[in-house]
Amino acid sequence: MTDAHRTGLLAITVTSLLWGTTGTAATFAPDVGPLAIGAAALGIGGLLQAVVGARSLRTSAPVLARNRALVLVGAVAVAVYPLAFYGSMHIAGVAVGSVVSLASAPLAAGVLERIVDRRPLGRRWTVAAALGVLGSVLLCLSGVAASDGPSGVGTSGATVLGVVLGLVAGATYAVYSWASRRLMVDGVPRAAAMGAVFGGGGLLLMPVLAVTGTPLLASPQNAAVGVYMALVPMFLGYLLFGYGLSRVPASTATTVTLTEPAVAAVLAVVVVGERLTAVGWAGLGVIAVVLVVLAVAPADGADRARSGERGAR
Repeated sequence: MTDAHRTGLLAITVTSLLWGTTGTAATFAPDVGPLAIGAAALGIGGLLQAVVGARSLRTSAPVLARNRALVLVGAVAVAVYPLAFYGSMHIAGVAVGSVVSLASAPLAAGVLERIVDRRPLGRRWTVAAALGVLGSVLLCLSGVAASDGPSGVGTSGATVLGVVLGLVAGATYAVYSWASRRLMVDGVPRAAAMGAVFGGGGLLLMPVLAVTGTPLLASPQNAAVGVYMALVPMFLGYLLFGYGLSRVPASTATTVTLTEPAVAAVLAVVVVGERLTAVGWAGLGVIAVVLVVLAVAPADGADRARSGERGAR
């Protein structure tokens, strides 16, 4: 494993820890709807990405124009993702919503890379993805059991709807990760790639925020939640995510972020008061194994070449 590959994995792991706090943070603004939370978090965070990368965006304008279809696909995915993600957690609970969204993303990312990029997926990634999905399914089953109990979030019907929204979130997460990575591989600097994709998504989310965001200003606590979500897990988190994407493939990045539902599930139990069964704790253990598998996995030849190219920029 190269130093660039290792630092990329570390950056994405820290990102996933930050992202894991979002569901719990949202519970501190209970009168703010999921659409407003999602639009504020990734909308403002995305626009800040564009501000930070403004100089790189200007110098990269010609190559971004040639790749405008890829930028548009990524921006639309960025706009859809938080609405589906926070909607899923609002309906089915923090644990289930986070788990389904993140568990489905590595598979979608792998399919994109295999079909669109014709990139073979290594055996270690396959093992890690399979284990990650298994662990996430166990967490999800624990969430379903909790939702049917007296202290649960809702009914089984709500859980099913939350799962559907979670699958949408997972697919769009994989799409914008792949689009950002593809731009970087095609020669777009990291700041320009992230600024274009996330800035575009942020712009698309502004009308949603304008329509739904009034409750964010109703109290200092609501406003503090919105500021935290936009600046820490979204702005800082996606800066780290972009750094990691410049060094590892999107399929690996989305697999590493399976740490997020584990963090979200633990916080949901400790802070929010959701219940996690023994099956759920077993799922957390399986996800920990995923990180070990990825941490000891050597980068393949293509990854080493790409990592070296990105690290030299």
